[in-house]
Amino acid sequence: MRNTVFLVGFLLLVSCSSTQFVDSWKNREIASFNPQKLLVVGITDNLTARKIFEEKLQKSLIQRGINAHVSTRVIDESFVDSKRSEQEIEAMTQELMNDGFDSVIVTAVKGVDDKTQYSSDYYTLGYRWYRFGGYWYTYQDVYYTPGYYTNYKVYHVETAIYNLKKGDARSLVWVGSFDIVNPQDITSTVDDYVARIIKQMDRENLINKL
Repeated sequence: MRNTVFLVGFLLLVSCSSTQFVDSWKNREIASFNPQKLLVVGITDNLTARKIFEEKLQKSLIQRGINAHVSTRVIDESFVDSKRSEQEIEAMTQELMNDGFDSVIVTAVKGVDDKTQYSSDYYTLGYRWYRFGGYWYTYQDVYYTPGYYTNYKVYHVETAIYNLKKGDARSLVWVGSFDIVNPQDITSTVDDYVARIIKQMDRENLINKL
């Protein structure tokens, strides 16, 4: 029975592997967002994950009529090999503008939290254990049962859209915060995250509806 419950708890945890919307902010001074040429950037030192993410988001944006390009084919790989100064980044931004880019959508992991899921043989509604003995009996497994607690991670991810046009319009257009709970593998995690970004951008009228 105990092993069965542990397995159920584990499967419940795995099933929770998903992207959850946290909050967002939209620049009310920008009436509409209609980029002519948008660059998709994933800030990560994992080149494989970066390519998978950027290409997946690019494809989803193109389906919405946006002329999107991935940074892996635009920004030289050597540029991200070391920390760059603000002046160097500004020069790179100017090069993007010279190449016709007027917008950037950039995604980065802001932080990671370690979480613990508690597994129990009993599911109760309210407080049932009025006697000390019953309480001890129920939760004593924590002393000797491996896997009584399951550890997992929550990644706090942020996606922001910037307008690169000169003048007052060169500013933050939109930023959304999301939590990725217990990611399993790169492909499924990217698919889920991109779908959630597109859904939120759709809700906030940032992209054309299908």
